[in-house]
Amino acid sequence: MARLKLALIGCGDIARFTAFFARLNRGIELAACCDVSAERLEKFGHRHKIRAMFTSYDELLNQAVVDAVYLAVPHDCHFTMIQQAIAAGKAVFCEKPITRTYAEGVEVVRLAEENGIKLAVNYQYRYDAAGYRLARAVQAGALGELRYGRINIPWRREQQYFQDAPWHQSLARAGGGTLLTQGSHFLDLALWACASRPQRVTGVVTRQVFTQVEVEDLAMGIIELENGALLEICSSMTAASEQPATIEIYGSKATAFYTDRLLPHLRFVGSRVKTETVPVLGIHALQRSIEAFRRWVGGGQPHLATGREALLVLKVVEKIYQSAETRKHVSISE
Repeated sequence: MARLKLALIGCGDIARFTAFFARLNRGIELAACCDVSAERLEKFGHRHKIRAMFTSYDELLNQAVVDAVYLAVPHDCHFTMIQQAIAAGKAVFCEKPITRTYAEGVEVVRLAEENGIKLAVNYQYRYDAAGYRLARAVQAGALGELRYGRINIPWRREQQYFQDAPWHQSLARAGGGTLLTQGSHFLDLALWACASRPQRVTGVVTRQVFTQVEVEDLAMGIIELENGALLEICSSMTAASEQPATIEIYGSKATAFYTDRLLPHLRFVGSRVKTETVPVLGIHALQRSIEAFRRWVGGGQPHLATGREALLVLKVVEKIYQSAETRKHVSISE
């Protein structure tokens, strides 16, 4: 296909990284950008040499010549903006989560599929070199029978995190705190790797440091999988000093240890494991995720995190929140 004409919606921090990697891709043209802040929009547009700038998303969809939109906006905007893009016939590449709630996610996936619109979610750790190798090894049975897994995200956020983007502290706007906003990246990777349907969850969430906000700063959950394995997650924004996120998966033959920093790294203990190479070139997971979306829109293989693929992790997170609120085990089917 010709170069993908991409519009960037939302000109905040993550959009800066996306714009940087998109500009390195000869198959992508940054054709337009949009932000409610005219000052932020102008700075962003000039920095990334984007001529078509809009403060109105409706005007961009009606006037800009684009093939796809990239959404880097507050979670509560995803549902409506994805619907608008589908109605305009534009492919959608959306930051996680797909929508604020699972019910909304199901609806936009239905609309996209019925209208032949390609919808992907930037769960970029599926394109992380070590994360991809981890998932493919587990899926291939290299660890043997799955026993259990542990996910730990000991990250730190300062008060500035909520001051700079006040929507982060609102439950109605964000949908959740650390588990949804940070932890879901690694939970998505682990669920994809284990390839077994979650059956039941137990969760606890709390506000340890940021007591004045509506969302949690610490969350823990246990997910019971159909194959009998247990998956445990701890997601935090209250660590004394930020540490690498880790995933450990224990099988009957071997154990896999993944960490995301300083560079993504994967090692196996107990057995020599042959792993696969991520099928998209690039120096960073985000760069690969963007290129995979471009290829999919151009008629290639589906993105690893299509809208439908992204629904499962949102449902599990939602059920962990439900369990924490009711203080009961919650069935995924409920």
